[in-house]
Amino acid sequence: MDALRGLALLLLCQSAGEVAARGAYLPLPGPVLGMLLLLALLAWPAVRRPVGAAADVLLGHLSLLFVPVGVGVITHLAVIGEYGGRLAVVLLLSTVVGLVVTALTLRALLPAAATPGASGASGSPGASGSPAAKP
Repeated sequence: MDALRGLALLLLCQSAGEVAARGAYLPLPGPVLGMLLLLALLAWPAVRRPVGAAADVLLGHLSLLFVPVGVGVITHLAVIGEYGGRLAVVLLLSTVVGLVVTALTLRALLPAAATPGASGASGSPGASGSPAAKP
């Protein structure tokens, strides 16, 4: 019964987010607002327990959520055969770009987080003056 109550809470949060996004003409998707609402509600144990039970049930059947994707791939095999090479290249390049941007962002933010209040100060890691330590 907790899982059903938790699923109802998840759907209620999503619906509230949709209503808020459409009613206030916000540029955010409704499910994102619903997730923020859920995050706030998870502070209460009365909400946390049923939502946790619903999450356990959903995670137990997670593999079923991939069935529609698999059916879509099989349905469009001709399109994938025609554009598959280009699609693979785009996927590979976008993955590499994402990794590079993440690494550069981490490299830029890590020294600032190591020493509070001073970015690149003498006490921070990487400020030893060696060429390898400079970004």
